[in-house]
Amino acid sequence: MFEAEVEMEKRSSFLPLVLMMCLVAAIVGLAGYVLLQVRDRTPLSAEQANGIVAATLQERGPAIIHFRTGLVKPSADEKPGDPNYRLLEKAGIVKLAKAAKGSVVVSITPEGERLMTGLPGFKKSKEPDGTFLYRAPLAQRQFVSIAGVNMIGVNSATVDYNWKWVPNQLGDVFDAGGPMVKSFNMWERQTLINKYEADFYHGTPARSTLALARNGKEWKIPAQ
Repeated sequence: MFEAEVEMEKRSSFLPLVLMMCLVAAIVGLAGYVLLQVRDRTPLSAEQANGIVAATLQERGPAIIHFRTGLVKPSADEKPGDPNYRLLEKAGIVKLAKAAKGSVVVSITPEGERLMTGLPGFKKSKEPDGTFLYRAPLAQRQFVSIAGVNMIGVNSATVDYNWKWVPNQLGDVFDAGGPMVKSFNMWERQTLINKYEADFYHGTPARSTLALARNGKEWKIPAQ
């Protein structure tokens, strides 16, 4: 009889402990769930946007020009009479000589060759028509600051940010505010800007906007 009473007392004292542990587990689980929900609904911060915007600008790559040397004939892709070749000649990078039927013989100077080969990302390739294609970077985009984060919904936002160009020596030649580009007439300057990557590489920082969407735990550019 005594042993039965002891056993009942043990059970009666054990049951509240089990209930308490279940209650604690439920509270912890609920708290974790609430924290996850709060985290998933936390607005995008400027600190989070910094790295995303900087990486996006890096992925876009530099502004790049291309030109040919050799006997360059007019075509849909190449117009040796356009001001980009004369701008390169003004900078001492190439020499031009007229040829028949609107063609131009383009020769790169020793100074031009040294400049081109010293640029990271420079590429030179021989084309089927016997000319050599030069591809060279002018300037890289650089992140400056976040101007504002605008939440559109729980999982979408737009980021206004400031960025600037960081030109190299060739980019200085194609600077739309520089003396070489300014030496051309208005129509030619506009052609250089619209078709041949001339830009205000030493201008004030520009303002752009980037749309982002929450994808699980991360913010990313939404798929197009």
